[in-house]
Amino acid sequence: MIDFRQELDFDAEGPILAMEDLCKSYQLGATELRVLREINLAINSGEYVAIMGPSGSGKSTLLNMIGCLDRPTSGDYRLGGQSVSVLDDDDLSMIRGARIGFVFQSFNLIAQLNVVENIEIPMYYQGYSEYESAERAEELATMVGLGERLRHRPSELSGGQQQRVAIARALANDPLIILADEPTGNLDSSSGAEILMILDRLREEGKTLIVVTHDEHIATRAERVIRLFDGRIDKEEFNTR
Repeated sequence: MIDFRQELDFDAEGPILAMEDLCKSYQLGATELRVLREINLAINSGEYVAIMGPSGSGKSTLLNMIGCLDRPTSGDYRLGGQSVSVLDDDDLSMIRGARIGFVFQSFNLIAQLNVVENIEIPMYYQGYSEYESAERAEELATMVGLGERLRHRPSELSGGQQQRVAIARALANDPLIILADEPTGNLDSSSGAEILMILDRLREEGKTLIVVTHDEHIATRAERVIRLFDGRIDKEEFNTR
């Protein structure tokens, strides 16, 4: 098994992720369903990118590829200079834990754990000591405005507060990429605006953000918008800020 904490030392001068002629197909009986077709995409460190497209355009599948949740059928995917296209399940799991921070629409917090404990989870799998993980989790919780809620469980938090916990958890291992899937989809407009402000701040701090969304308002906050159609990149747009 590869120790990505040691071996995935990316070249800061190159793209943080690069896909070359990436395709993904699924076999449904005798029928081959082509979901992604010849995706060529490069994202540099510190970019804020939105991925958009209608239902069935391939957004979810591309998210799974970027997040190392699935493998391409053909083509190459390099994350931090390391080809991850042919890794086995154990190595994909390792790279997800060490190099990608996930923020989901449904938060995906563990109900039985409090704020600090939920944030600690990724660090547990990366070998942090109990003291180190607790200290960093408290720092991250405070950073996202939950310093007074450290011992609260998810059921005691609002939706916006739960998403703040999810963002702090995504930052726990200082990932190469923060991958957010409809991060405001389950929030009211006020809580959603607060979450978007946190993402803006992370971008200003130099984090690499990739947001999958159907919301044009969210897309305008990104530097670049990738629009998918029928499994292909239909167009790229650049926003002036």
